[in-house]
Amino acid sequence: MKDRTNAPIGIFDSGIGGLTVAKAVMEELPHEDIIYFGDTARVPYGIKSEKTIQLYARQITKFLLEKEVKMVLIACNTVSASALQSVVDLVNGLPVLDVITAGTEAALTDSSRKVGVIGTLATIGSHAYEKALKAKNADLDVVSRACPLLVPLAEEGWIDNEVAQRTLRIYLSPFNQQKPDTLILGCTHYPLFKDAIRKEMQSSEIRIIDSALSIAQSTRKTLDRHNLRNPQSDQGSFQCYVSDKPQRFQQLAERFLGRNIPDVHIVSLS
Repeated sequence: MKDRTNAPIGIFDSGIGGLTVAKAVMEELPHEDIIYFGDTARVPYGIKSEKTIQLYARQITKFLLEKEVKMVLIACNTVSASALQSVVDLVNGLPVLDVITAGTEAALTDSSRKVGVIGTLATIGSHAYEKALKAKNADLDVVSRACPLLVPLAEEGWIDNEVAQRTLRIYLSPFNQQKPDTLILGCTHYPLFKDAIRKEMQSSEIRIIDSALSIAQSTRKTLDRHNLRNPQSDQGSFQCYVSDKPQRFQQLAERFLGRNIPDVHIVSLS
């Protein structure tokens, strides 16, 4: 069997949001090489049909397989909700992790009674989090709300201005009446607003679940279980590919990751 320990980890998302996953994986597994794909030409995914999302997911997965990745991380809640099986069917047994499974597992504790979920229209409409949570705890109360404007705000880098804060206030106000003890950020763009979200939540004790951190921990455990850890002692490399606007993506990515990205490559998947 081919030794795949030196192969990169493939991560993909509709745009910049999956960088929250890439950053968490870098911190959890600093010696792993990463290939990231952001589908910036077709963002946002959250307003598109399930059939379209499945098509996009298959195209991106094929691209990552051409790069000989050793595992695939779906850093997009919309794809996790609508196209997980499409990805699994293509990878020939390689490990596939998704943010919905990771976020669900992190949210479930003995003290959880009511869980709030915010996400895109597609993720919330699929009821993927509710199904996953209730499969583990049928008595759990799950309240969900779509927040579609947060993705374009994140893509524009508007994460800490008055427009973002007022938008969050409108979206999150129902949760202050429903009073969940846990809030899942059901889109990988949303951790960019984590501080602003906490400011808008009236309960200081609410647990905010960042699935990027959860999937990074799951990645470490999966690599260990399959003996796929990269043995190199150097810091892992980060290769970045997008389907449009590489310069804009590079600016946002460097600001968020806090590191230089020498090149952002543009590729066409259609």
